[in-house]
Amino acid sequence: MTNAKVAMPKVPSVTQKNLETTKIDDEVLLKQFELQDETPESLVWEATFVGVLCSAQLMTQAGLSQSIAPLHIIGNSFGTTNPGQLSWFASAYSLTVGTFILIAGRLGDIFGHRKFFILGFLWYALWSLLAGFSVYSNKIFFDCCRAFQGIGPAFLLPNAIAILGRTYKPGKRKNMVFSLFGASAPGGFVLGAVFSSMLGQLAWWPWAYWIMGIACFLLAVAGYFVIPHVQMPSRDSPSFNILERVDFAGSVTGVIGLILFNFAWNQGPVVGWETPYTYALLIVGTVFLGVFVFIESRAAFPLLPFAALSRDAAFVLGCIAAGWSSFGIWIFYTWQFMEESRKQSPLLSSAQFAPVAVSGFCAAVTTGFLLSHTPASTVMLFAMTAFTVGIILIATAPVHQTYWAQTFVSIIVMPWGMDMSFPAATIMLSNSMPHEHQGLAASLVNTVVNYSISIGLGIAGTIESQVNDGGANALKGYRCSWYMGIGLSGLGIFVAAVFALTTFMKSKKKASEKQYIE
Repeated sequence: MTNAKVAMPKVPSVTQKNLETTKIDDEVLLKQFELQDETPESLVWEATFVGVLCSAQLMTQAGLSQSIAPLHIIGNSFGTTNPGQLSWFASAYSLTVGTFILIAGRLGDIFGHRKFFILGFLWYALWSLLAGFSVYSNKIFFDCCRAFQGIGPAFLLPNAIAILGRTYKPGKRKNMVFSLFGASAPGGFVLGAVFSSMLGQLAWWPWAYWIMGIACFLLAVAGYFVIPHVQMPSRDSPSFNILERVDFAGSVTGVIGLILFNFAWNQGPVVGWETPYTYALLIVGTVFLGVFVFIESRAAFPLLPFAALSRDAAFVLGCIAAGWSSFGIWIFYTWQFMEESRKQSPLLSSAQFAPVAVSGFCAAVTTGFLLSHTPASTVMLFAMTAFTVGIILIATAPVHQTYWAQTFVSIIVMPWGMDMSFPAATIMLSNSMPHEHQGLAASLVNTVVNYSISIGLGIAGTIESQVNDGGANALKGYRCSWYMGIGLSGLGIFVAAVFALTTFMKSKKKASEKQYIE
């Protein structure tokens, strides 16, 4: 496959000497990125290649459902039923997935996406094993293991997408591959939910984490043999500064800010917002994020180059943030509704969630076709509508209503929001980013997706703790949390509608100018 030269983003520098040095380094990078990954020649080899990379998304969502499906089984083993403490089992995982993705994408750009893909699975395997052994400790250690476990998917996702992004040229094939990557999410969630529920009910819940660890190790080995090695840019140049390229200052301030901000929102429901350290951490986290923005605006190689992000990219990421935060609320409280309000077992609830995988696959295939014939803004509007309809259906479902009424329809509709929004956003940013920054394009979407899930759970947890009458009226807490999710997805519809209108006016203007010239 051939790869046309692309212009590097403009780099701010302090002196003319630094400017010339940066220019030389960028030319070296471009020359060494001339060789693009080749698409696997045989169909079987390509299917294996895509399958191993899609396993990153599959195992990420399986890791999320591992704690949501058997939530109360795990909570009982640690002697806790507090809703705020239980929500940490899921949000600690999503917190680190969303926080470390940006850094993972940059490291992959510099040192090699294949290398960090394999390391991601090995790290995931290690902390999955330790999460299982936390049964001999306490819930704090389990939360820590879940947080460290999430760093594995943080390294997997952007590097997997970056490998796909630089392997396939823009077109129908790339659209379909990215759609299949997105389709792995609902299937992974169901897979994790079924196995963790089955092992939690019939055996012992730690086995779900031990088996996950073994599976991740085997996938790391598969990645080593299936993903071809690509020559990365040379770091022998005397002007090549690792700390500068990694954007060490931006990485540190960004990670600290994101963790503190998120921790405050998720810890607030547990200890109460009147506890001084919760709002103090929120303030400190906000300050660090402000410092991060300041550093990025002046960094030679910014972790997040704001100048390179177009207005369309901002619209897309805004839609993703609103839609996926509502999804996090939907998925967590739907499980609570099934198990606590309807008194269903985790295994039965997992079986009822199984249609998500089928619906998600259909949505992904449809999206792959639509993206070749429809503007991404229109696809995003459909996705935000699906998020809103899905959460409205479950928020208004009576407790004793049959599953085949609103609950089943909600489970069928919601994956269309997931598997339309994720491929649309990923493909748009992948196509707009230079070849050597595919890791950044993948990082942005995945950061917003996973961080939004965690923040959404934190906000919903705060609402739940304030309205459930100290736990006496759990159903009221669930419904009010869903109403918050409806508001967030409704905001997504508004942003997507503005985005679609802007895109339409822009295309109409170009058509008029073309007609005038002719």
